[in-house]
Amino acid sequence: MPHTYSQSIPSSLPRDAFVETFGPVYEHSPWIAEQAWDSGLTDAQDTVEGLHKTLAAIVNAADDDAKLALLRAHPDLAGKLAVQGELTVQSSSEQAGAGLDQCSAEEFAEFQDLNNRYKSGFGFPYILAVSGRGRIEILDNFRSRIDNSPEDEFAEALKQVHRIAMIRLLQID
Repeated sequence: MPHTYSQSIPSSLPRDAFVETFGPVYEHSPWIAEQAWDSGLTDAQDTVEGLHKTLAAIVNAADDDAKLALLRAHPDLAGKLAVQGELTVQSSSEQAGAGLDQCSAEEFAEFQDLNNRYKSGFGFPYILAVSGRGRIEILDNFRSRIDNSPEDEFAEALKQVHRIAMIRLLQID
C-alpha cells in the first residue's frame, strides 16, 4: 500500500510551502522541488512513491553539470562540517543515526583520509544512504568504492542520492 502524506498533501500545497517542505529532500537543491511544482502536481504525487518518482525523474533528466552540483552539495561523512555542527538538520540526524558522531580517533582519521582521496579522485564527496548502517559497515563500503571508475562512482553516487531522498520523503508527514 502506498505511503500517503497526512498533513502536507503535495498537490494541494502552494509553491512556497511545497518547496519549503520538499526542497530539503535533495541536499541544498531546492531547484528539484521547484521544477516538480512548476511541472504541475496531481494526486499521483501525493504518495511518497509518486513524489519520489517525479523528483528522481527531474534529477535524472538534468544535465551532468546539474547532477555534479547536486553531488557536491552533500557533506563529507564524519567530516569537518559534522565536527563544527554545520550540517543540515537531515544530514546531522542521518550521520548521528549511523554512529558517525561516535567515531574513534582512528576511525575519524580514516574517514578524513578516505574523504580527501575520494574527492580528489572523483570531484565530489562520497555519498551513501547511511540509514540502517553502522560506521564499520560504512567504512567498509567506503573502502570498497574508493577505486571504482569515475563513471561507475558517478552513477552509484546518484543512486545513493535517490535513496537518501526516499528516506527523507518517508520522514515527512
